[in-house]
Order: sequence, then structure tokens, then C-alpha cells
Amino acid sequence: MKALAEPAGGPAPDARAPVLELQGVSASYGPYRALFGVSFAVGRGEAVALLGSNGAGKSTVARVVSGLLAVTEGRMTMEGVDRTNQQPYRLARAGVAHVVEGRGVFGRLSVEENLTLAFRQRVSRGGLAACLEQAYEAFPILALRRHQKGANLSGGEQRMLSLAKVLVVPPRLLVADELSLGLAPAVIDVVYENLRRIHSAGAALLVVEQHVDRIVGLAARAIVLEHGSVAFLGRASDAVAAVEALLAARGKDR
Repeated sequence: MKALAEPAGGPAPDARAPVLELQGVSASYGPYRALFGVSFAVGRGEAVALLGSNGAGKSTVARVVSGLLAVTEGRMTMEGVDRTNQQPYRLARAGVAHVVEGRGVFGRLSVEENLTLAFRQRVSRGGLAACLEQAYEAFPILALRRHQKGANLSGGEQRMLSLAKVLVVPPRLLVADELSLGLAPAVIDVVYENLRRIHSAGAALLVVEQHVDRIVGLAARAIVLEHGSVAFLGRASDAVAAVEALLAARGKDR
């Protein structure tokens, strides 16, 4: 299914450049500085894990990438185009989708209304029925709940609904923020199975996660944050040892 393109104008994207690159990015919540010179890149179609303990800055990076938090220092580019501090709607048009931990759905709308609203923004009206059919095929539980209000879904069903919005028409970059938090193992399996499907369809992934074992099988590279800075950047298979080393060092400091 072909997505609607961003309106013409401005510099043209460079297909050779990373789909996302942060260069020395810092960010703050008022007087509290949360990120300190964070630099990394996500290549076209690549899956990258963003790891770290609570408060390390993972969700702050996700908010910066989707335009929900301003960059105070540094630069963010997508396919070579400077996107620093662009509004969320501009980043969404450029191909960024942010699936957040928690609800991330319109609670007063039904499952089908949530999906219809998302798909109409990205495909022509004639493709809507096919998009709905694919979403329900991927998540059969949503087909059963199609007339149920989003607010009445379980936590796992809400994550599935959020993923269904981007599964059918994959974005250039999906930022998945703590999707496994608080879910039963069987539901996490479904969530990650569909993350793999989105990745296989060509989307680059930046997956924020606390559970290293869950992400290693999906991501080729990993970034570990500690106190808002990059503490490790390398192969995902080496991330377990990096996280364990950080925890050990933290224990010695106490």
C-alpha cells in the first residue's frame, strides 16, 4: 500500500544518508537537563535497540525524535535533511511514527474509528477497506473488538491497536517506546512478532526497551544510555555484557 507523500518543498532527502541521525543532541525538561550530547544513527531499514535503566533518557530520546521535546543543543537529520525542532506533524509527514507505552489511542473512538482515522491520513480513500482487512488479519482480536471504545481495551490490545495503525502502511522510521512494559509474555510475543513484520516491510526501527533479551533477536545494533549519555554503541549481541558492566559499576559506587 502506497503512503501519501510529504508535500513538496525544501531540500530533497538523500537516500544514501541515515534515515535518522542525532549529532550531539542535548535536551531538557525546564531546568532539568535530561540528555547530554547524544549521537547515533539509524540506517535505512535498520533495527536499533535503545536500552538503559529507568531514568537513563530512553523515552526522552524518543520524544526528541518525534518532535515532542525540543533539542537544546545539537542537530537531528532524517535522510540528510535537517529536522531539528520541527513540529510533530511535520516529522509525521516526513515518515516518523511514534508508538508509545501506555494508551496511545483515542479512547472515545472505536477500534475501527481509530484505524480509519490513521489510515485516511496515509492512503487514498479507495484503499481504506484493504487496510482495515490487513489490520484485522494481523490482529484478529481487534476484529472482534472493532466496535469497542479504545478506552475499554486492555493494555495489550491498546498496544496492538497502536501497531496496527503503522503495520499496514509502514513509516520510514518507527519509534517503539517500551511496548512490552506491563504486558503478559504471550502478549509481548504478539507485539514483537508484528514489530518484525513492520521491519520486514521496510521500516527502520528505533525500539526503546528495558528487557535486553527481548530486543537482541530483532535489532542488529544497540545503544545503551546512562544518565542521559551514550554509554555503549555497538552490536546488539554485545549489549547484554555492556548493561551488566554498567550495573556492576553502579553497585560498586554505592
